[in-house]
Amino acid sequence: MSELMSEKLRLACEERTAILTLDNPPANTWTPESLDELEQIIHRLNRESDVIALVITSASEKFFSAGADLKRFDNLTPEEARPFAESFGRAFEALSNFSGLSIAAINGYAMGGGLEVALACDLRIAEQGAIMALPEASVGLLPCAGGTQNLTLLVGEAWAKRMILCGEKVTAEKALAIGLVEEIVDSGESLERAKALAANAGNQSPDALRACKKLIQMGRSGFSRDALPEEREQFLTLFNGRNQQEGVSAFLEKRKPEWHYD
Repeated sequence: MSELMSEKLRLACEERTAILTLDNPPANTWTPESLDELEQIIHRLNRESDVIALVITSASEKFFSAGADLKRFDNLTPEEARPFAESFGRAFEALSNFSGLSIAAINGYAMGGGLEVALACDLRIAEQGAIMALPEASVGLLPCAGGTQNLTLLVGEAWAKRMILCGEKVTAEKALAIGLVEEIVDSGESLERAKALAANAGNQSPDALRACKKLIQMGRSGFSRDALPEEREQFLTLFNGRNQQEGVSAFLEKRKPEWHYD
């Protein structure tokens, strides 16, 4: 995959990891146009069979993303605001359903839609000094891009209510303690740590990785016995591909597997 440059989003590839850099100074705010572009990028990556991980990072030293540009919401009717809300939903749902592993490398402030994009990822690495919040209710709005649901899944109902209903901001340390992020690193190190995790995903069978992610996310609607037979069916489906046999053979032969990406 060749490098792709746009006004607000920059996409590049390192081996089997796509790196998406948010670059909309000063605060990496989202616009309907950049949201639509994000959606198209995710669909494109899903068609790239050799891309199995996505890292989202920021070109800013202060902001991961400050979310939506509130100036775009001034004096709007519900119908005028609808395209923005729908763009948020489509883009972040596409990100959540990305076929590979997605990781947010959070430096600085991740506010509103800026935190929601991280919540839509599979994993989150935060730098020391990062601040996270969903402050939409303080300006008469609400998180409309999965924030109420994804945050609750990660941190539980009580902390979701503290952050959304009370407007509480959390530091990187508090985010780690409540399960909002999986790891804290020193300032300037989140991208490299995220890339290292992405490289670990590259050691897995791409078929198994995608099937496992799909199964894990089935649990988002609560425990379902329907997921148990689906686990078995997905397991058996892996035997139709070459990677299952390659993984077993490599283990038995004590060598690194050579995965097939077609």
